[in-house]
Amino acid sequence: MTTTTAPSPVLEASGVTMRFGGLTAVRNVDLTVNSGEIVGLIGPNGAGKTTFFNCLTGLYVPTEGTVSYKGTVLPPKPHLVTSAGIARTFQNIRLFANMTVLENVLVGRHTRTKEGLWSALLRGPGFRKAEAASHQRAMELLEFIGLAHKADHLSRNLPYGEQRKLEIARALASEPGLLLLDEPTAGMNPQETRATEELVFAIRDQGIAVLVIEHDMRFIFNLCDRVACLVQGEKLVEGTSEVVQGDERVVAAYLGTPFEGAPGADELAEVEAAEASGAQSTTSTEGKAQ
Repeated sequence: MTTTTAPSPVLEASGVTMRFGGLTAVRNVDLTVNSGEIVGLIGPNGAGKTTFFNCLTGLYVPTEGTVSYKGTVLPPKPHLVTSAGIARTFQNIRLFANMTVLENVLVGRHTRTKEGLWSALLRGPGFRKAEAASHQRAMELLEFIGLAHKADHLSRNLPYGEQRKLEIARALASEPGLLLLDEPTAGMNPQETRATEELVFAIRDQGIAVLVIEHDMRFIFNLCDRVACLVQGEKLVEGTSEVVQGDERVVAAYLGTPFEGAPGADELAEVEAAEASGAQSTTSTEGKAQ
């Protein structure tokens, strides 16, 4: 007799709400991602998807609600969230343009190395061992995404699709248990999109749960075990691809057809403006990577 172990929650977002002044961009959203799952997050522009991602990864401090990783409530600090085991990519690629492909991946290893300033300055045996281990792991990741032969190339010289893959490799370098992908196929052709789909499946097969935002519905419905749809910051529906595709409210939201309780054009414009403002302030705080 074989017993099956129920998947355990990796991410639990409970009642997450994010307000910008008097405007609510995300309202009381609950979402769980279990081990071994690929979960999709969809919604029209201004729905609050990226704002919700930013709440999960510590870029924003939620006005209300909690975010937990493997049962532990996460502090609202991006580096601590990464250290805990959550990594992400961004809608707009944020590579270090003047660093090589290998160096970009090595940057992602910093949360998993314990060598301090004096160790780096003195370059003792411990530092050299850690450096060699990081180099080996970075090359393994480049092999995994198919870019090992371009390890010494500057990242700015990579084609667009390969830059997207490199950003995923850098996120994987932090050894996450959960990977958040923000529109990973934006701007890609069909062949690149298919390659990204296969890459995400391969990441899941390595035991890493995935939460992905995407506007390409064919990609998201082929990829995901479950899909949640946000409309003006609220979760409208969650379920299998078949359930979400067949929900009349989801169809109406994407077609712009009003339904009961749907936001008006003015409300949607306010949400989009608030999200854009929040993204700009985050970028100016962090400093531009490229």
